[in-house]
Amino acid sequence: MPRRRLPTSLDEISSHCVCFSVRRAARAVTQAYDRTLAPSGLRATQLTLLVALARAGTVPFARLASALGMDRTTFTRNVAPLKRDGLLTMRRGPDRRVKLVAITTSGRKALARAIPLWERAQRRITAGVGAGHWDSLRRDIERITALADINPREGTRP
Repeated sequence: MPRRRLPTSLDEISSHCVCFSVRRAARAVTQAYDRTLAPSGLRATQLTLLVALARAGTVPFARLASALGMDRTTFTRNVAPLKRDGLLTMRRGPDRRVKLVAITTSGRKALARAIPLWERAQRRITAGVGAGHWDSLRRDIERITALADINPREGTRP
């Protein structure tokens, strides 16, 4: 039996696939931020989580995970070291099925130490791309995110 040819070449996928390109960029950017944030003891994902908590106050676990675009398993894995290190707390809500998450005083202090490092990483990337171009790119990323959130069968968000 003759071997079936792949419908698209691997070169085409690696050079034109939206998912491949966005994931590669996300990994590279995350690694750059992690290197810059290293002296603070926080990783980029942890900083993002603490910023969200600092802004939101006490929030249900599931709502915060959803707002950050994380599934519960990934979110749990990211929360565990922050809880262990006393940077956030988790407690039961009025409904026992709901877990409430909040940043602690130690978490706010860690965030304050990390912010200047984050600003350095942010300046490096945005200056390299160009401030005006970054604004346009950010809007494009938001559009891609919105398109990816639409269920293609139903035309709705999951």
